[in-house]
Amino acid sequence: MSDFTEINRRGLVLVGCGRMGGAMLTGWLARGLQPGAVTVLDPKLAPEWQDRGLRVNADLPDSPAVLVLAVKPQMMGDALGAMPDLSDTLVISVAAGTTIATFEAAFPGAPIVRVMPNTPAAIGQGISAMIGNGVATPAHLDLTEALMRAVGRVVRLESEAQMDAVTGLSGSGPAYVFHMIEAMAAGGEAQGLSPALALELARMTVAGAGALAVHADEDPAVLRANVTSPNGTTAAGLAVLMDADRGLPPLMARTVAAATDRGRELGRGSA
Repeated sequence: MSDFTEINRRGLVLVGCGRMGGAMLTGWLARGLQPGAVTVLDPKLAPEWQDRGLRVNADLPDSPAVLVLAVKPQMMGDALGAMPDLSDTLVISVAAGTTIATFEAAFPGAPIVRVMPNTPAAIGQGISAMIGNGVATPAHLDLTEALMRAVGRVVRLESEAQMDAVTGLSGSGPAYVFHMIEAMAAGGEAQGLSPALALELARMTVAGAGALAVHADEDPAVLRANVTSPNGTTAAGLAVLMDADRGLPPLMARTVAAATDRGRELGRGSA
């Protein structure tokens, strides 16, 4: 893959190879990144990554093309403290809550791109939002997008200030959907279905509807209307769910707002 030519020549450093880092690495290797070009720094590297031709916990290349930080935010301080001068290296962070300014202090003069993926990236179904600093060129952004496409779709933000809302919507969003599956299954149980059957119906309904929403690429309001007959069963359920005061819209607005606000607090260093 032509996107990875420069990376294969100069090298890529991956700091943290847990669930997210591992998912990205799997995608990159499948798309033409050479194992020998990858230096993985992770003291607790999973056994499946051993003996794959990767450079594991080795010295960094002199001037790697890309440094990807995929450690948890609370471990970021230790990771940054161990980094040498990498002013000519593209620094990509997929850690929630750590600002571009933090990385600019650690890597003076370096192009930096902050990315927020979500957990479905682990199966190549993620959505990642990205924003670069003033030094990041269109080529740096294109390279970042090429790397993140290995785990799903990519969108570009207009400003870093939008990142907290992205975190509140898509970063935390999978948990909201998982809870919706729980709630739908509980509703089915309450109407006489067995727990296992209710869960299977809820799980596949959410998965199928999500896949259809992406595949159809149509306004979800249109998709909703398509399955709603006047005075039918769906209309009866939606009358409850869409209630302007007690339904899903105000609840979801409060949910995303609470997560967004918490993201802003964490960005300011609040405990």
